[in-house]
Amino acid sequence: MKEPISIYAEMTPNPKAMKFVANMPLLEDGAFEYESANDATNSPLAKVLFTFPFVHSVMISFNFVTITIVPNLEWDDVVMEVREYLTNYLQAGQPVMDENVVVEVEEKEEEKETEFTPLPKPGEVRDIDKKIKHILREYVSPAIENDGGAISFESFEDGELKVKLSGACNGCPSSNQTLQYGIQNIFEKLLPQVKKVSSI
Repeated sequence: MKEPISIYAEMTPNPKAMKFVANMPLLEDGAFEYESANDATNSPLAKVLFTFPFVHSVMISFNFVTITIVPNLEWDDVVMEVREYLTNYLQAGQPVMDENVVVEVEEKEEEKETEFTPLPKPGEVRDIDKKIKHILREYVSPAIENDGGAISFESFEDGELKVKLSGACNGCPSSNQTLQYGIQNIFEKLLPQVKKVSSI
């Protein structure tokens, strides 16, 4: 017998974003963020969530969906409706992502592996990028995901690390503090070459 799907809603530091956590994996890896129904070409779930007039953005990660609502609404008014809809959608076995997205993610993983294949004389940038991504994955991502968000590496140049924040972290009033005090402190301890952390 199939295990019943359960979803619980969790507040995030961003008052406009709510994290809906499922008792099943939604994605194998990574996170996908959508700003509109037109963006959601590879996610049937995100596409249907945008049929709610109050949905501003959707992010899908391993076992949760973070939804940001429009400014003139409070979560108290709609949280039960969204939770019930998500539960029914997943219980019916509806797709979260298109199948080809899974393939794309796997290909990207393969690219990552080949990207870090040691060369006879690996350049410092490649080496430091690898260290930064490791720190982001091991020390930063769990806390960011806990708050209904996601973080990804963009670039590192002249001591400045640029990252992309998604989900609840995107537009969150406290995201600057997270960058300046939380993430920057981690890098000061583990990789002092990173002098500044900013988001794109």
